[in-house]
Amino acid sequence: MSDVSIILPAKNEAAALKGLLPRLLAAQPDAEIIVVDDGSTDDTRALCLQAGVQCLSSPYSMGNGAAIKRGARAATGNILVFMDADGQHDPADIERLRTKLEEGYDMVVGARNWEGQAGVGRGLANTLYNWLASRMTNCQVADLTSGFRIARADKFKEFLHLLPNGFSYPTTSTMAFFRSAYAVAYLPIAVSQRVGKSHIRPIRDGMRFLLIIFKIATLYSPLKLFVPASVMFFLLGFGHYMFTFVTEHRLTNMSVLLFSAAVVVFLIGLISEQITALTYRRAD
Repeated sequence: MSDVSIILPAKNEAAALKGLLPRLLAAQPDAEIIVVDDGSTDDTRALCLQAGVQCLSSPYSMGNGAAIKRGARAATGNILVFMDADGQHDPADIERLRTKLEEGYDMVVGARNWEGQAGVGRGLANTLYNWLASRMTNCQVADLTSGFRIARADKFKEFLHLLPNGFSYPTTSTMAFFRSAYAVAYLPIAVSQRVGKSHIRPIRDGMRFLLIIFKIATLYSPLKLFVPASVMFFLLGFGHYMFTFVTEHRLTNMSVLLFSAAVVVFLIGLISEQITALTYRRAD
């Protein structure tokens, strides 16, 4: 049984896997390699069979996160390596990430530089995510959305129920590790041009990525999101009250509504904080 399991979620990535699998087998000959075929319609399964690599196939596409969960459940290694199947990641970097992990970390993430971002829009969005996550965790988050990471299997599997079936599994897993006080490190990596077209569509996935911003806050510390919103409503209500008091000498319904919103938002934040604490509580 290998100590390392390498999991590659793949959806119609046969063109990239054709060159990636031989390099991966050469770099990690003793590792367990699992390609999770997310409803591909190309030669993904045939390529895996030819290379002697385990392939988990689903009859239809369930999403990138679902593929990660299926691969993690099937993995037998004590260390899990997650990397994209589109040829962007260098198999030689796995050993660098593993060496860093052995320094006492629970997860090590391959951090891309600006040149490694898929376009200016994605680069700006990832910069915003990194900044927000860093503020939330009080730790330097170099690449929140990187799909190239290595983690201790027992730690990662604790959070499988939290991972979404679609995109943003890197965000969820990273924030879960920080929330649970598991040590996370970042290691700079070079990223190659992907083979084929990206499955991310800016218009279709724009709202989804916008929701990641709120998810970052609610996954780690909901009060850091709800308290500023509550304060904003209170200040708006107070400002409106002062204006109407000076001009009309009365308390208006709008002021009461804003004050009430401030209280309600704050109370929702308290409830969310308790739910989050229960979510991350480990069973004895």
